[in-house]
Amino acid sequence: MKLRTNQQERSEHRWGLVFIAPWIIGFLAFNIAPMIASLGFTFTNYNPANPDKTQFIGLTQWIRAFTEDPETYPAILKTLLFSAICLPITFGSALAVALVLNSKRLLGKSLFQTLFFLPTMIPTIAAALIWTGILNSQTGWVNVFIEKLTGFHAVGSDGIPWTTSPYLIYFTYSLVSLWGMGNTMIIFLAGLQNISVELYEAADIDGAGWWAQLRRITLPMLSPVIFFNLIIALIGLLQYFAVPFTLNQGRGLGFPDGASNFLAVDFYAQSFAFANMGYGAVLAWVIFLFGLAFSLLLFWSQKKWVYYGGEK
Repeated sequence: MKLRTNQQERSEHRWGLVFIAPWIIGFLAFNIAPMIASLGFTFTNYNPANPDKTQFIGLTQWIRAFTEDPETYPAILKTLLFSAICLPITFGSALAVALVLNSKRLLGKSLFQTLFFLPTMIPTIAAALIWTGILNSQTGWVNVFIEKLTGFHAVGSDGIPWTTSPYLIYFTYSLVSLWGMGNTMIIFLAGLQNISVELYEAADIDGAGWWAQLRRITLPMLSPVIFFNLIIALIGLLQYFAVPFTLNQGRGLGFPDGASNFLAVDFYAQSFAFANMGYGAVLAWVIFLFGLAFSLLLFWSQKKWVYYGGEK
Protein backbone atom coordinates (compact mmCIF):
# COMPACT_ATOMS: atom_id res chain seq x y z
CA MET A 1 0.00 0.00 0.00
CA LYS A 2 2.84 2.40 0.91
CA LEU A 3 4.69 1.64 -2.35
CA ARG A 4 1.56 2.34 -4.37
CA THR A 5 1.07 5.63 -2.51
CA ASN A 6 4.66 6.71 -3.26
CA GLN A 7 4.25 5.84 -6.94
CA GLN A 8 0.99 7.79 -7.07
CA GLU A 9 2.63 10.84 -5.45
CA ARG A 10 5.54 10.72 -7.92
CA SER A 11 3.09 10.44 -10.80
CA GLU A 12 1.13 13.44 -9.51
CA HIS A 13 4.35 15.44 -9.16
CA ARG A 14 5.38 14.64 -12.72
CA TRP A 15 1.98 15.61 -14.10
CA GLY A 16 2.06 18.77 -12.00
CA LEU A 17 5.40 19.72 -13.56
CA VAL A 18 4.01 18.98 -17.02
CA PHE A 19 1.05 21.31 -16.46
CA ILE A 20 3.14 24.20 -15.08
CA ALA A 21 5.97 23.72 -17.61
CA PRO A 22 4.50 26.23 -20.13
CA TRP A 23 4.42 28.91 -17.41
CA ILE A 24 7.97 28.08 -16.24
CA ILE A 25 9.29 28.18 -19.81
CA GLY A 26 7.50 31.47 -20.47
CA PHE A 27 8.79 32.96 -17.22
CA LEU A 28 12.37 31.98 -18.00
CA ALA A 29 12.17 33.10 -21.64
CA PHE A 30 10.27 36.37 -21.24
CA ASN A 31 11.20 37.50 -17.71
CA ILE A 32 14.47 36.04 -16.44
CA ALA A 33 16.33 35.99 -19.78
CA PRO A 34 15.56 39.67 -20.62
CA MET A 35 16.59 40.70 -17.09
CA ILE A 36 19.92 38.91 -17.45
CA ALA A 37 20.40 40.46 -20.91
CA SER A 38 19.63 43.97 -19.61
CA LEU A 39 22.10 43.47 -16.76
CA GLY A 40 24.71 42.54 -19.35
CA PHE A 41 23.90 45.69 -21.36
CA THR A 42 24.71 47.85 -18.32
CA PHE A 43 28.40 46.94 -18.77
CA THR A 44 28.47 47.87 -22.46
CA ASN A 45 27.96 50.89 -24.72
CA TYR A 46 25.25 49.05 -26.66
CA ASN A 47 23.48 51.17 -29.26
CA PRO A 48 20.76 49.44 -31.32
CA ALA A 49 21.65 51.66 -34.29
CA ASN A 50 25.25 50.34 -34.27
CA PRO A 51 25.19 46.92 -32.60
CA ASP A 52 28.49 45.90 -34.24
CA LYS A 53 30.34 48.59 -32.27
CA THR A 54 29.23 47.29 -28.89
CA GLN A 55 32.12 47.16 -26.41
CA PHE A 56 32.50 46.01 -22.84
CA ILE A 57 33.18 49.13 -20.75
CA GLY A 58 32.77 47.75 -17.23
CA LEU A 59 31.16 50.02 -14.64
CA THR A 60 31.39 53.18 -16.76
CA GLN A 61 27.62 53.42 -17.26
CA TRP A 62 26.94 52.90 -13.55
CA ILE A 63 29.49 55.55 -12.61
CA ARG A 64 27.93 57.93 -15.11
CA ALA A 65 24.47 57.40 -13.62
CA PHE A 66 25.48 58.21 -10.04
CA THR A 67 28.33 60.69 -10.45
CA GLU A 68 28.11 62.39 -13.86
CA ASP A 69 24.49 62.50 -15.07
CA PRO A 70 22.80 65.63 -13.60
CA GLU A 71 19.34 64.14 -14.25
CA THR A 72 19.60 60.94 -12.20
CA TYR A 73 19.11 62.26 -8.67
CA PRO A 74 16.47 64.85 -9.68
CA ALA A 75 14.57 62.06 -11.47
CA ILE A 76 14.70 59.92 -8.32
CA LEU A 77 13.50 62.81 -6.15
CA LYS A 78 10.67 63.69 -8.55
CA THR A 79 9.56 60.06 -8.64
CA LEU A 80 9.53 59.84 -4.84
CA LEU A 81 7.78 63.23 -4.50
CA PHE A 82 5.06 62.26 -6.95
CA SER A 83 4.64 58.91 -5.18
CA ALA A 84 4.27 60.71 -1.84
CA ILE A 85 1.48 62.87 -3.33
CA CYS A 86 -0.33 60.31 -5.48
CA LEU A 87 -0.24 57.29 -3.18
CA PRO A 88 -2.24 58.76 -0.24
CA ILE A 89 -4.81 60.30 -2.61
CA THR A 90 -5.54 57.17 -4.65
CA PHE A 91 -4.98 54.68 -1.82
CA GLY A 92 -7.11 56.52 0.70
CA SER A 93 -9.88 57.18 -1.83
CA ALA A 94 -9.98 53.52 -2.94
CA LEU A 95 -10.28 52.40 0.69
CA ALA A 96 -12.97 55.00 1.45
CA VAL A 97 -15.04 53.99 -1.59
CA ALA A 98 -14.68 50.31 -0.67
CA LEU A 99 -15.93 51.05 2.85
CA VAL A 100 -18.96 52.87 1.45
CA LEU A 101 -19.72 50.11 -1.05
CA ASN A 102 -19.48 47.54 1.75
CA SER A 103 -22.13 49.34 3.80
CA LYS A 104 -25.34 47.43 4.48
CA ARG A 105 -27.39 50.59 4.04
CA LEU A 106 -26.22 51.33 0.47
CA LEU A 107 -28.71 50.55 -2.27
CA GLY A 108 -27.60 49.51 -5.75
CA LYS A 109 -24.19 48.21 -4.68
CA SER A 110 -23.64 46.25 -7.89
CA LEU A 111 -24.32 49.34 -9.98
CA PHE A 112 -21.88 51.49 -8.03
CA GLN A 113 -19.21 48.78 -8.07
CA THR A 114 -19.53 48.57 -11.85
CA LEU A 115 -19.40 52.36 -12.28
CA PHE A 116 -16.27 52.70 -10.16
CA PHE A 117 -14.56 49.79 -11.89
CA LEU A 118 -15.43 50.73 -15.48
CA PRO A 119 -12.67 53.37 -15.92
CA THR A 120 -10.03 50.66 -15.43
CA MET A 121 -11.26 49.07 -18.66
CA ILE A 122 -10.16 52.14 -20.62
CA PRO A 123 -6.52 51.95 -21.82
CA THR A 124 -4.16 54.29 -20.00
CA ILE A 125 -3.28 56.24 -23.15
CA ALA A 126 -6.95 56.84 -23.95
CA ALA A 127 -7.64 57.87 -20.35
CA ALA A 128 -4.78 60.37 -20.46
CA LEU A 129 -6.14 61.88 -23.68
CA ILE A 130 -9.61 62.13 -22.15
CA TRP A 131 -8.24 63.97 -19.13
CA THR A 132 -6.26 66.30 -21.40
CA GLY A 133 -9.60 67.61 -22.63
CA ILE A 134 -11.30 67.54 -19.22
CA LEU A 135 -8.52 69.61 -17.63
CA ASN A 136 -7.97 71.98 -20.53
CA SER A 137 -7.48 75.45 -19.06
CA GLN A 138 -9.73 77.11 -21.67
CA THR A 139 -12.46 74.58 -22.43
CA GLY A 140 -12.19 71.85 -19.80
CA TRP A 141 -15.36 71.24 -17.82
CA VAL A 142 -13.43 71.02 -14.53
CA ASN A 143 -12.42 74.67 -14.84
CA VAL A 144 -15.90 75.60 -16.01
CA PHE A 145 -17.40 73.84 -12.97
CA ILE A 146 -14.98 75.57 -10.58
CA GLU A 147 -15.79 78.97 -12.07
CA LYS A 148 -19.55 78.41 -11.91
CA LEU A 149 -19.38 77.07 -8.36
CA THR A 150 -16.98 79.56 -6.77
CA GLY A 151 -17.01 82.57 -9.07
CA PHE A 152 -13.22 82.30 -9.27
CA HIS A 153 -11.84 83.05 -12.76
CA ALA A 154 -10.74 79.57 -13.82
CA VAL A 155 -11.43 79.50 -17.59
CA GLY A 156 -9.45 81.14 -20.37
CA SER A 157 -5.87 81.77 -21.31
CA ASP A 158 -5.12 82.61 -17.68
CA GLY A 159 -7.26 79.81 -16.27
CA ILE A 160 -6.07 77.02 -13.99
CA PRO A 161 -3.15 75.39 -15.88
CA TRP A 162 -3.63 71.79 -14.78
CA THR A 163 -1.36 70.29 -17.45
CA THR A 164 1.18 73.10 -17.94
CA SER A 165 2.06 74.17 -14.40
CA PRO A 166 4.96 72.38 -12.63
CA TYR A 167 3.17 73.09 -9.33
CA LEU A 168 -0.10 71.39 -10.35
CA ILE A 169 1.08 68.62 -12.65
CA TYR A 170 1.47 66.03 -9.88
CA PHE A 171 -2.10 66.63 -8.76
CA THR A 172 -3.20 66.30 -12.40
CA TYR A 173 -1.51 62.92 -12.65
CA SER A 174 -3.07 61.97 -9.31
CA LEU A 175 -6.54 62.80 -10.69
CA VAL A 176 -5.94 60.46 -13.63
CA SER A 177 -4.78 57.73 -11.23
CA LEU A 178 -7.75 58.41 -8.95
CA TRP A 179 -10.10 57.88 -11.88
CA GLY A 180 -8.56 54.46 -12.48
CA MET A 181 -8.52 53.23 -8.88
CA GLY A 182 -11.08 50.50 -9.63
CA ASN A 183 -8.66 47.57 -9.29
CA THR A 184 -7.44 48.71 -5.88
CA MET A 185 -11.00 49.41 -4.75
CA ILE A 186 -12.24 45.97 -5.80
CA ILE A 187 -9.42 44.24 -3.92
CA PHE A 188 -10.19 46.30 -0.81
CA LEU A 189 -13.88 45.45 -1.16
CA ALA A 190 -13.11 41.74 -1.44
CA GLY A 191 -11.02 41.98 1.73
CA LEU A 192 -13.79 43.80 3.58
CA GLN A 193 -16.37 41.21 2.59
CA ASN A 194 -14.08 38.48 3.92
CA ILE A 195 -14.12 39.91 7.47
CA SER A 196 -16.38 37.89 9.77
CA VAL A 197 -19.67 39.61 10.57
CA GLU A 198 -19.52 38.08 14.05
CA LEU A 199 -16.69 40.43 14.99
CA TYR A 200 -18.84 43.47 14.24
CA GLU A 201 -21.84 41.97 16.05
CA ALA A 202 -19.72 41.40 19.15
CA ALA A 203 -18.40 44.95 18.91
CA ASP A 204 -21.96 46.31 18.69
CA ILE A 205 -22.90 44.41 21.82
CA ASP A 206 -19.88 45.91 23.61
CA GLY A 207 -20.99 49.39 22.54
CA ALA A 208 -18.18 50.08 20.06
CA GLY A 209 -19.00 52.80 17.53
CA TRP A 210 -18.13 52.99 13.83
CA TRP A 211 -14.75 54.62 14.40
CA ALA A 212 -13.72 52.11 17.06
CA GLN A 213 -14.76 49.22 14.83
CA LEU A 214 -12.76 50.69 11.95
CA ARG A 215 -9.63 51.02 14.08
CA ARG A 216 -9.93 47.81 16.08
CA ILE A 217 -11.50 45.40 13.59
CA THR A 218 -11.62 46.61 9.99
CA LEU A 219 -8.09 47.93 9.52
CA PRO A 220 -6.31 45.11 11.41
CA MET A 221 -8.28 42.42 9.57
CA LEU A 222 -7.75 44.25 6.27
CA SER A 223 -4.02 44.78 6.84
CA PRO A 224 -2.89 41.87 4.57
CA VAL A 225 -4.91 43.38 1.71
CA ILE A 226 -3.50 46.85 2.48
CA PHE A 227 -0.02 45.32 2.44
CA PHE A 228 -0.59 43.71 -0.96
CA ASN A 229 -2.11 46.83 -2.52
CA LEU A 230 0.68 48.99 -1.11
CA ILE A 231 3.41 46.92 -2.77
CA ILE A 232 1.57 46.88 -6.11
CA ALA A 233 0.96 50.65 -5.93
CA LEU A 234 4.58 51.51 -5.07
CA ILE A 235 5.97 49.37 -7.88
CA GLY A 236 3.49 50.94 -10.31
CA LEU A 237 4.47 54.48 -9.26
CA LEU A 238 8.16 53.72 -9.73
CA GLN A 239 7.32 52.70 -13.31
CA TYR A 240 5.00 55.66 -13.94
CA PHE A 241 5.38 56.61 -17.58
CA ALA A 242 2.33 56.31 -19.83
CA VAL A 243 0.36 59.33 -18.56
CA PRO A 244 3.20 61.92 -18.61
CA PHE A 245 4.39 60.58 -21.96
CA THR A 246 0.91 61.00 -23.45
CA LEU A 247 0.20 64.42 -21.96
CA ASN A 248 3.60 65.79 -23.01
CA GLN A 249 3.53 64.73 -26.67
CA GLY A 250 5.01 67.52 -28.78
CA ARG A 251 6.20 69.49 -25.74
CA GLY A 252 9.27 67.45 -24.82
CA LEU A 253 9.90 64.80 -22.19
CA GLY A 254 9.82 66.19 -18.67
CA PHE A 255 7.33 68.98 -19.46
CA PRO A 256 6.46 71.19 -17.69
CA ASP A 257 9.82 72.58 -16.60
CA GLY A 258 11.25 69.09 -16.08
CA ALA A 259 8.68 68.27 -13.37
CA SER A 260 7.60 65.02 -15.03
CA ASN A 261 11.09 63.71 -15.74
CA PHE A 262 10.55 60.62 -13.60
CA LEU A 263 12.92 57.65 -13.56
CA ALA A 264 10.81 55.74 -16.08
CA VAL A 265 10.62 58.80 -18.36
CA ASP A 266 14.40 59.27 -18.13
CA PHE A 267 14.84 55.58 -18.93
CA TYR A 268 12.69 55.94 -22.06
CA ALA A 269 14.58 59.02 -23.19
CA GLN A 270 18.00 57.41 -22.83
CA SER A 271 17.01 54.05 -24.29
CA PHE A 272 14.78 55.02 -27.20
CA ALA A 273 15.03 58.77 -27.84
CA PHE A 274 18.84 58.86 -27.59
CA ALA A 275 19.37 55.17 -28.52
CA ASN A 276 21.76 54.71 -25.59
CA MET A 277 20.49 51.28 -24.61
CA GLY A 278 23.41 50.45 -22.35
CA TYR A 279 22.86 53.49 -20.15
CA GLY A 280 19.09 53.01 -20.31
CA ALA A 281 19.57 49.49 -18.93
CA VAL A 282 21.32 51.01 -15.91
CA LEU A 283 18.32 53.26 -15.26
CA ALA A 284 16.00 50.27 -15.62
CA TRP A 285 17.99 48.44 -12.97
CA VAL A 286 17.88 51.52 -10.73
CA ILE A 287 14.07 51.36 -10.94
CA PHE A 288 14.18 47.64 -10.18
CA LEU A 289 16.50 48.12 -7.19
CA PHE A 290 14.28 50.85 -5.75
CA GLY A 291 11.24 48.60 -6.13
CA LEU A 292 13.14 45.73 -4.50
CA ALA A 293 14.27 47.96 -1.63
CA PHE A 294 10.76 49.25 -0.93
CA SER A 295 9.33 45.73 -1.13
CA LEU A 296 11.92 44.36 1.30
CA LEU A 297 11.26 47.27 3.66
CA LEU A 298 7.53 46.56 3.59
CA PHE A 299 8.07 42.83 4.11
CA TRP A 300 10.32 43.64 7.08
CA SER A 301 7.79 46.05 8.56
CA GLN A 302 4.77 43.77 8.11
CA LYS A 303 5.59 41.96 11.35
CA LYS A 304 4.65 45.14 13.21
CA TRP A 305 1.39 46.07 11.50
CA VAL A 306 0.06 43.23 9.32
CA TYR A 307 -2.26 40.78 11.07
CA TYR A 308 -3.09 37.35 9.65
CA GLY A 309 -6.16 35.53 10.91
CA GLY A 310 -4.27 32.41 11.98
CA GLU A 311 -1.89 34.35 14.21
CA LYS A 312 -2.28 34.92 17.92
